[in-house]
Amino acid sequence: MATVNHRCAVLGKPIAHSLSPVLHNAAYQSLGLADWHYDRHEVGEESLDAFLKTLDPTWAGLSLTMPLKKTIQTYGEPTNLWARELKVANTAVFDWRNAVDDPAWPHGKPSIKLYNTDVVGIQLAFDHANRELAEHHLARRAGNALIIGNGNTATSAAAAMSLMGEIGHITVAARHLGKNTSIKPVASKFIRTANPYNEIDLADRQAMLQTAADATYVVNTIPGHAADAVADLFSSIPVDAFRGLLLDVVYDPRPTKLMETWRAHGGHAIGGEEMLLYQALVQVLLMTGIWDNDPPSDADERLQDLTVEDDHLEIDMRNALEEAL
Repeated sequence: MATVNHRCAVLGKPIAHSLSPVLHNAAYQSLGLADWHYDRHEVGEESLDAFLKTLDPTWAGLSLTMPLKKTIQTYGEPTNLWARELKVANTAVFDWRNAVDDPAWPHGKPSIKLYNTDVVGIQLAFDHANRELAEHHLARRAGNALIIGNGNTATSAAAAMSLMGEIGHITVAARHLGKNTSIKPVASKFIRTANPYNEIDLADRQAMLQTAADATYVVNTIPGHAADAVADLFSSIPVDAFRGLLLDVVYDPRPTKLMETWRAHGGHAIGGEEMLLYQALVQVLLMTGIWDNDPPSDADERLQDLTVEDDHLEIDMRNALEEAL
């Protein structure tokens, strides 16, 4: 085994299920980075501080799952748009070149740049699907997006929809309306239309069916089998009712009941593994220094501009993920 000179890892609690090591290590192999290694560590909010202070200059970056996406904020500088806007970061990149002497940090205290790649992961998942389907949308803010659920992932989904120039209105469907107060400000700030946002009750059958039928994009953020009831609702209407593209952030089972129902009624659907792949791809590009400080707003264009020699990176990561799933 090659000597490891560059370390990265995903932190969270629980973390044993994480597929991030599969994706990142496949990327290192694809890029020929033999001395890079990516691992997982079970770290909760109460133990994050102690873990960070054990790190030495071999550490290049960290991926963070909830609830650490907010806890990490006090340790670094939000460096891209959505880390700043949402105050949530899933990526930390270390710069040891000017590490500060600090008794609490035995190896010195590095500067830490914080990024949110969840938002761009959702955007790129839709962009890739559109290319595969040969779908071309004009950036006229004429389309509608439906987000099912109003947790933290829903906030990232709303931010991603605001990056999609064809979306002019976001509807959030949830059981507890108004619970997440961070979604509306994102839609209002970045979607400059007369009516950028509204909420509907998940139990409102008529509103759900009409909004889904009108949607250009749908993002389901409800975990596990909780969206099966939505699938049952959608199964009660004509088979050609849907025309939009659904992203279900769940990737176990594959496909979900909601995805199967959506496809059976005329729409296209992709699973959460697509979001997982692209947020990890951007993390790799940041942690290895291939990309500079600001990937998200033009990420799709920049991925398209990768040289032919780099085209294999996304393919190799996708193949590794498929094998793991």
